Amino acid sequence: MQPPLIFLMGPTASGKTDLALALARELPVDIISVDSALIYRGMDIGTAKPSVEEQALAPHYLIDIKDPVEAYSAADFRSDALACIERSYQQGRQPVLVGGTMLYFKALLQGISPLPAADPNIRAELEQEAQKKGWQALHQELSGIDPVSAARIHPNDPQRINRALEVYRISGKTMTELTAQQGAALPYPVQQFAIAPTDRAELHQRIALRFEQMLAAGFEQEVQQLRQRGDLHLQLPSMRCVGYRQMWQYLDGELNAEQLLEQGIAATRQLAKRQLTWLRGWSDVNWLKTEAKPSENLQAVLSSLS
Repeated sequence: MQPPLIFLMGPTASGKTDLALALARELPVDIISVDSALIYRGMDIGTAKPSVEEQALAPHYLIDIKDPVEAYSAADFRSDALACIERSYQQGRQPVLVGGTMLYFKALLQGISPLPAADPNIRAELEQEAQKKGWQALHQELSGIDPVSAARIHPNDPQRINRALEVYRISGKTMTELTAQQGAALPYPVQQFAIAPTDRAELHQRIALRFEQMLAAGFEQEVQQLRQRGDLHLQLPSMRCVGYRQMWQYLDGELNAEQLLEQGIAATRQLAKRQLTWLRGWSDVNWLKTEAKPSENLQAVLSSLS
């Protein structure tokens, strides 16, 4: 009988990677990334991507699989993750899914609603309409078609406005209608763990320290190199990742150094808050404390496999 999948979830900067690597020192594990930023090549510092040395401790999957200009959906993730899990089990290894992109975990657990694939022509049409009328006008159009999605999507979120309207124009059905239909559930048993500091102030300190360390490690130069390509812009999901958007604005002269630091940390805190909100509504989660002894958290995970 194969062991259950291990999910290691939690907000950014909570210690997920360290726990996964500790597990890799005890068991033959495959680490499968559940992170919508780590998929992109050339985005290493700002995503806190595991180092070459850390990745050498165990096979890592779904890292560096896309160019920053390419799209990647929750459905793509589910398909890729299931293939990685099956290969891992066939090789007699323990799959460990690590990350904080809760939409990806949800897609893996519950399946994907039957949303249509992206249509580049319709997306281009919507982009052209937005240039003429503005995204606020398209958001108002969405409100008349799909008020539930419009209430959930911020008027300044062009990516999601575009997708919601695209879905309607392709299928004739709203995203709300289609997402009510669930796909196939995950065909494996799962042990789910979430790690986070007990004190919110501790998490905020860890986030601030990480952002400062990224700046010291050359984050500005990393984004400069991405900008020099000439094919990237702030409307792409990759460049809208936390930290990258703020650094792009800094390099455009829209923010000064102090504002970059403040807004980068604030955006990361907001991300962590959203991740914790997801997790508090999650079922069957075993909570671990960031401040606990590493051996205690490790033993809690190992015990679930015995």
